[in-house]
Amino acid sequence: MRHDSGVRLADLTSPQVRARAADGAVLAVPLGSTEQHGAHLPLTTDTEVAQALCDRLAAARPDVLVAPALPYGSSGEHAGFAGTVSIGAEALEHLVVELGRSATDTFSRVALVNGHGGNCAPLERAVELLRYEGRDVRLFLPRYAGDAHAGRSETSLMLALRPDAVRSELAETGDTRPLAELLPLLRSGGIAAVTRTGVLGDPTGASADEGQRLLDAIADAMLAEFAAWVGTAAA
Repeated sequence: MRHDSGVRLADLTSPQVRARAADGAVLAVPLGSTEQHGAHLPLTTDTEVAQALCDRLAAARPDVLVAPALPYGSSGEHAGFAGTVSIGAEALEHLVVELGRSATDTFSRVALVNGHGGNCAPLERAVELLRYEGRDVRLFLPRYAGDAHAGRSETSLMLALRPDAVRSELAETGDTRPLAELLPLLRSGGIAAVTRTGVLGDPTGASADEGQRLLDAIADAMLAEFAAWVGTAAA
């Protein structure tokens, strides 16, 4: 039985949250970043994607509450580009460990939904520790084919989610070499070592329709993974 139609944790009172948690609600936490995405996409891009996926999850499952998004992550590779604000890998790992410990005081399950590739390693370490401590915390990492950063894929996603925030007329091609080839350079010198535009890929051809299809595919995969973990939600 649902006690409240709200899906945003921050909009509920403590007694409402207690009742939802007692009914088995799962807390979904969007994890993003504040970092450059070229001249055409907003700094919030990764957070917007993570938020949208959590919202999709809550829309499909009445047992999900969505926590306020964490808009800072491990973005040191984007140093040198104005607007990037990174808390670093170590701080992110510790933050998520403490967040998970606190959240599991209320919720029996916590889902971490990541929107930024640079967060993956610290998040995986944090979840490994939390699960070692006996906490049922899972990490969801969206996977899709496409260019690595601020290229066609992310531009299409943002055209589907927030077209008003995309400045398509300013989009420029960045370094289009395969990510595997770029990784050694990125690790030693960051994004600035390989592209002046801050883009890894080519935003040319991006469209809202393509972004919607991509978002649907990512969300469907996440929902299937979620259902395998939690089970089928009650109506």
